[in-house]
Amino acid sequence: MDLKLDHHSEDSLTIVDVEGEIDVYTAPRLRELLIDLVNKGNFHLLVNMEKVDFLDSTGLGVLVGGLKRVRAHDGSLELVCTQERILKIFRITGLTKVFGIYASVEEAKEAHGRDK
Repeated sequence: MDLKLDHHSEDSLTIVDVEGEIDVYTAPRLRELLIDLVNKGNFHLLVNMEKVDFLDSTGLGVLVGGLKRVRAHDGSLELVCTQERILKIFRITGLTKVFGIYASVEEAKEAHGRDK
């Protein structure tokens, strides 16, 4: 399975749409995109993982690395995910305490608007 990446901005939020598998082979592409977005001044990222079929420890590392990068600029990296098998990974690793995880892009945008 391949990894499809896309992104667009809405107000001060950059939404990254991810589709496919985030694993040891594909995670570097996501890492490069997150680094590029931060280097271009996008410090509030929302990663839409609704179409992610698989996430391994390499993928988790990329997301944590992205979070560290945006936090260095007082930014945020939040996730949209409702798939139980993916959410379970975040719960087991304790990362539900680190990332804001939302049920939809709209819900995340509303929360982001309140936090500004």
